[in-house]
Amino acid sequence: MIRFGDSNARILKAVDELDYFDTQSADLSRELTPLQAWNAIMEDPQPLLRLAFKVRDAVSSRFGVKRIGGFSGEASQSVDVGQYLDFFLVEFSDADSLVLTERDRHLDVMTCISTKGPTVSITSSVLVHNWFGHAYMIPVGIAHRWIVRGMLRRLRLKMQ
Repeated sequence: MIRFGDSNARILKAVDELDYFDTQSADLSRELTPLQAWNAIMEDPQPLLRLAFKVRDAVSSRFGVKRIGGFSGEASQSVDVGQYLDFFLVEFSDADSLVLTERDRHLDVMTCISTKGPTVSITSSVLVHNWFGHAYMIPVGIAHRWIVRGMLRRLRLKMQ
């Protein structure tokens, strides 16, 4: 895990060594901690995400990928390294960043929610290990950018 540029975000490796990278930000009307941002985003997950996770689990489980079920909407008041937030393992947490990972034999996924003043960023980095990981990332890579954009838009509206 390395720091990305001059931000508070963390990524798996240098950007040019990643198979997938996306970072998006939203300026809010007030400051949030990374965990507060996670809770606000996850308290009412986007409606299509539930369906997307069902499709993902149905297809991926045929290739030995564990089912993840999606997001529960449950808030956490605190978080520690080694704890799970839904299917994500907390690998790092401080006042400015929350690093969540999901690793399996097909790919390593790291999502970092970071803050700098009233700006919240979601940075995702992926390393692919095999052909299934590459195939998986074709639709997921496209959808992920739209999903995160929608999450940040909803967070911005919620914080007005």
